[in-house]
Amino acid sequence: MIDSSYDVIVIGGGVVGCAAARELSRYDLNIALLEKSTDICAGQSRANTAIIHGGYDAKPGTRKAYYNLKGNMMFDSVCGELDVPHEWNTSLVVSFSPDEDSQIDELYQRGIQNGVPNLEIIDHDEIMRREPNISEQAHKALLVNNGGIVCPYELTTAYAENAAKNGVTFFRSSPVIAIRKENEGWVVDTPEKSYHCKAIVNCAGLYSDEIHNMVSEDKLEIKPRRGQYYLVDKKYAKAFNAAIFQVPTVMGKGILVARTVDGTVLLGPTAEDINDKTDKRTTAAGLANALEGARKTWPNLPGRAFITEFSGLRAHCTRNDFIIGEVTDAPLFFDAAGVESPGLTSAPAIGVDLAKMVAEALHASPNTKFDPIRKGIPKFRELSNEKRAELVSENPDFAKVICRCETVTEAEIREAIRRPVGAVNVDGIKIRTRAGMGRCQAGFCTPRVLEILSEELGVPLETLQKSEAGSRYVYGKIFD
Repeated sequence: MIDSSYDVIVIGGGVVGCAAARELSRYDLNIALLEKSTDICAGQSRANTAIIHGGYDAKPGTRKAYYNLKGNMMFDSVCGELDVPHEWNTSLVVSFSPDEDSQIDELYQRGIQNGVPNLEIIDHDEIMRREPNISEQAHKALLVNNGGIVCPYELTTAYAENAAKNGVTFFRSSPVIAIRKENEGWVVDTPEKSYHCKAIVNCAGLYSDEIHNMVSEDKLEIKPRRGQYYLVDKKYAKAFNAAIFQVPTVMGKGILVARTVDGTVLLGPTAEDINDKTDKRTTAAGLANALEGARKTWPNLPGRAFITEFSGLRAHCTRNDFIIGEVTDAPLFFDAAGVESPGLTSAPAIGVDLAKMVAEALHASPNTKFDPIRKGIPKFRELSNEKRAELVSENPDFAKVICRCETVTEAEIREAIRRPVGAVNVDGIKIRTRAGMGRCQAGFCTPRVLEILSEELGVPLETLQKSEAGSRYVYGKIFD
């Protein structure tokens, strides 16, 4: 039994899926997005290095190289339309011995082949002038002037909100369990419902191979690659100006030290191939490797300044490139598979190209009512006292600070729940407002966040989750 029908179904609510959904809404199409988790931005897009990569690293001629540079060039316009903070703080790829210098030269030549603008090679003295806290062993560096930083979960939620504003329907907690051809289209089955559509866009991240393999004989394989990180307190936000990379390895771009747009400092990631696509554990060995690697860049790294550690999984395709486009033996099924780093940077361009492919295949007309503008939730912590007073006069909930570490107000939390594709759990509040991301890591604000969620969603406290099913905070009353 078919529960509903759409022109296009997007599978996956990470940054690529939400970008594709938003770009598809530029066309006169009926679009739905299915996300297996309880919220969007639950996978790679939530746990990564938050870098806008310049495009020097990918092998020339690959889709990674093409989409990295094309996506990089779109960030000013996309972030302007979606009200997402980003910063062009540059990147430095540093050699720490003469033996590594040849790799800097190779990356420079690769970047030139890829069309990366304004690349420079700088020497020890210039490195130290720019970054006085870097190791004295820094020998030579590739200066990537078009390198930057962005908040990955704010970008993802902004894409989703704008897509919803333009008519896209979002279904969360909707894992795809089967796909089959039927009635000149596709039927997509989830545990609760079945959907008919003309076209499918596969943006399922770590599970993009499994979705692809449901419809194609040309099988894909995604290997989860785990990266572990430390997060350093905002007190050290000015330790480095650029994002500092070491020379890359076959496993990736290596350990970096990079400030985030919110002022914390990321150390990592490590890189280890694992078999379990759900294994996001941190390990003593992995964190030790991250710390050892970071100290190569930052010898005086403050060991007591960590506020948390975490891990993320990358969707590494064994074909070593992005898989983008219509599947040869499955017409009107479009892949965005194996999108690992530089996937965040590439997402705007991948979204545009996928939408164009689908629109052309379906002969879709432009959506004349499309509105590209999304305004973010006002960030009380960043406002002047005059603007704060103005907001409080309009809404007294702005005077109630719930998260003291990050100065997040009750008004911001309630807005995060009420928005299109709004928060439905504690981590959803966290990625939309930063409540719980500060020094105490939600030690003080969680009870009040749960109360607000309960009030706004109209559900008992006992039903609320941290993130996925089974992560409840409250199981019942000990006494009345």
